[in-house]
Amino acid sequence: RLTGQQQEINSLMQRKSAVDEENARLKNEFCNLNRKFKDKSQELKDTEECAQKKEEQNRLVIKNLEEENKGLNICCADLLSDLEKLRKQEAQWKKEKSGNDARIKNLETDLAVTREQIKSLHSICSNLSAQVAVKQEELFQKDCDVFRAK
Repeated sequence: RLTGQQQEINSLMQRKSAVDEENARLKNEFCNLNRKFKDKSQELKDTEECAQKKEEQNRLVIKNLEEENKGLNICCADLLSDLEKLRKQEAQWKKEKSGNDARIKNLETDLAVTREQIKSLHSICSNLSAQVAVKQEELFQKDCDVFRAK
């Protein structure tokens, strides 16, 4: 009976030893997993902090870009307004130019007519001058004749 109990004790001791080894292995594995968990938790925390910083930077960049965009939109609106004014001014100038071109054409036509009239008047004037010269000559001759006659 003692041998049976001894065998049972030995068997239990072996089981206890196996359980202790398994316990130590599991404890070691638990420590390793716990360390990995802490490492991963720290990594997650660092990643979240980094993501938060990036998100804040992105918000700041977006805010700056929105402000810049607002300024550019105002600038664009001003430029479009200036462009519209310039187009209206261009249309007005084209209208004025068209009127001026018509006036110039009329003036050129009037000038051509006036030149023709001047030519004609010069011709008449030349003829009249020639006639006056002839009449003066005749008058001079008559004066001479009157003088001789006296």
